[in-house]
This record gives sequence, C-alpha cells and structure tokens, in this order.
Amino acid sequence: MHKYRITFLSGLAAGFVLGARAGRERYEQIKRLSRKVTDSPAAQQAAGAVQAQAAGIAKAAKQKVTDQVQTRAPKLTDTAREKLGGKVPGLKTKHQTMQGPDSNGSGHGSTTANDRSYRTS
Repeated sequence: MHKYRITFLSGLAAGFVLGARAGRERYEQIKRLSRKVTDSPAAQQAAGAVQAQAAGIAKAAKQKVTDQVQTRAPKLTDTAREKLGGKVPGLKTKHQTMQGPDSNGSGHGSTTANDRSYRTS
C-alpha cells in the first residue's frame, strides 16, 4: 500500500513540474486543439453514434432486468408467504382465503389461533 502511495506522489510531482515548465502557452495550445477536435463534425458524429449505442444498451438492460423481476418476484413472494405466513399477522398464504365478517360484525374475516396470539386488545 505504501509503495502505491509513493508512486502516486512521484507521478503527481513530475506532472506538476512538467506542467509548470510548459507554461501558459502550452496550456492554451492544448485547449485550442481540444476545442477544434470537439467542434469537428466527425467528432460530433462519433459522439452521437456512441450516445445512440449507449441508449440502446441501456434500453436492453432495462428490459432484461424487468423481465427477470417479473419472473422471479412471484416465486420470492410465494416462498416468503410459505415461510412466514403463520408468523406475521395479516400475511396470508395462497391457500388461505378471506371469509365473511366475524360473528361480532367487525368485518375483518375469521381469525386463527396465530392471529389471536399477536393481538394486544
């Protein structure tokens, strides 16, 4: 780790010294050249092509993720219901159905022993 730090600092120092020697004129020359390249039609066309390709890749990746989620989510929820259905109040498994109102007219469906054990009132 220490070796990399020394290498980085040496490179930083060398870049600083070389940059200082080149001076402002070299900086302006590099700046003019980079602006000339970015303003050229060929560079703009290449940038447009790269942007279009990136958009296509992003769209394909989004579709793939969406498909995977739609495929796996129902399986994950079924597994969670099977494992936690009796432990979490209100979580029903596929085989449990909502029944009519309680005999007391509260309208919350039937209760099981598991539901009653979590009630505080």
